[in-house]
Amino acid sequence: MIRRLRCISCKRIHHELPDCLIPYNRHESKSIEAAVAGTSPLSVPADESTINRWKQWFSAIAGYFAGALLSIAIRYDIQSVEDVSSLPQSSLQRIWHYVGDASRWLARVVRPIVNANYWVQTRSAFMSG
Repeated sequence: MIRRLRCISCKRIHHELPDCLIPYNRHESKSIEAAVAGTSPLSVPADESTINRWKQWFSAIAGYFAGALLSIAIRYDIQSVEDVSSLPQSSLQRIWHYVGDASRWLARVVRPIVNANYWVQTRSAFMSG
């Protein structure tokens, strides 16, 4: 069940995202995390095309995630969990700089981005098959 909360200031209703979910996705974040990072076996059976789609999605949005996490860190004056390396880093390494690389890192990425209203809606009601 997703909690609905009414803001006292703006009077709008907001939905609180549980950490196990990624918006507009039917698989748990642990499964997508395992496929993207390639560090552990999948916890749910998924065919190869689904896994490739997850990897493409993450590859396309990883730069945005890193920027959104940086914005949230600046807004709330939050320190990163790791020291910044002077070496060039992949998008995944830049993301891990803010959330760490321990298990459930994707949930720690998605939840603050969604709850800060930085989630980019990439789906359309008029998308064709």
